[in-house]
Amino acid sequence: MKLSSIKEWADKNLQGDRVIWAVVFALSLISILVVYSSIGTLAYKRTASTESFLMKHTFMVFLGLASMWIAHKIDYRYYSKISRLALWVSVPLLIYTFKFGTSLNEASRWITLPIINTSFQPSDFASLALIINLAAMLSKKQQNIDDIKEALIPMLIWCGAICGLIALTNFSTAILLFATCMLIMFIGRVPVRYLAMLILIGMLSGTAGLYFGQRFDTAISRVKDFYAYVMHQKELPFQAKHGRIAIATGGLFGKGPGNSEQRNILPHPYSDFVYAIVIEEYGVIGGVFVLVLYLILLHRGMKAAYNSERAFGGLLSAGLSFDLVCQAMVNMGVVVGLGPITGQPLPLISMGGTAMVFTGLSVGIILSVSRGEQEENWGQGASEKLETDEAKEKEVEVKAA
Repeated sequence: MKLSSIKEWADKNLQGDRVIWAVVFALSLISILVVYSSIGTLAYKRTASTESFLMKHTFMVFLGLASMWIAHKIDYRYYSKISRLALWVSVPLLIYTFKFGTSLNEASRWITLPIINTSFQPSDFASLALIINLAAMLSKKQQNIDDIKEALIPMLIWCGAICGLIALTNFSTAILLFATCMLIMFIGRVPVRYLAMLILIGMLSGTAGLYFGQRFDTAISRVKDFYAYVMHQKELPFQAKHGRIAIATGGLFGKGPGNSEQRNILPHPYSDFVYAIVIEEYGVIGGVFVLVLYLILLHRGMKAAYNSERAFGGLLSAGLSFDLVCQAMVNMGVVVGLGPITGQPLPLISMGGTAMVFTGLSVGIILSVSRGEQEENWGQGASEKLETDEAKEKEVEVKAA
């Protein structure tokens, strides 16, 4: 196939920010290589071949890429229409997961989907729905952002409710989502005094979720272990210790693909501590390369937000890119010893089920925002319909007032 044909196909099918496409493809390739290298013990425990796990993971990677491609083809303003419904659906899903979800490592974070027999984490769905809905609410209320009753109370209630429900089973994810909500509201020109109210609500809902949830003892013990090591140089927890060994023995250039030793010792080398395997096999150079890829992704997402002429597009792109990259930074920070163990996977690299799909959807929406700003006539018919619908909604609000 000629280069001109490839470029023509890419111009037609891979629209939006090309740098984001390149970053995602690079991270996906790294994911397949590193996960294949680190699933040996998992395959042994489940008496299956490593190739079967590789095929499943590769399928999920391509499913995530397909989700990203579909999401970037849709006018991002349509997502505001379904975000409120998605939030209402996520509430019973989170409650059901807390009560009856599939338990792993003393936490019920998953619902096992029948027939396809794969795990679904409702917190991923709820996080995406909250970010989209919060961006939509802020964009519609820019003219009366100081109105606490009409504009801010609904946002505060939704942020507190969703973060609190997620904290029942996954406290670190709730904290990251709350930080993202703070950023979106700050960019959305919410007054500082109201952001203080959000912090108070977040502290109350997070504390309640942690206290009544499943991870109270685990969270406290992990913070204590990290504090004991930093302040008193006590021995590290098992995972953190062998993660450091992987980094130390990797050196500058690494041991080479497939030559990791700690992959056979770490409990979850394909998920929580996959970054340690990256550094052990590809060295500090490989670790820095992955870090730079995430920073580029954050930069391009924020650039799409800056270039967006619509408040909703800017808030949406900023919120999604910050949430995704912040999760990556937390994972990498834990592996190199900058924070207590959280259990956060490395997005776009760690082995996962439907998490790959939701990550792909998030990146696809960011691409949709950048695509909408690059193409003047893109979604013009849909834009007119959406603007008409928004005008009708405002008219109803005025009559109700």
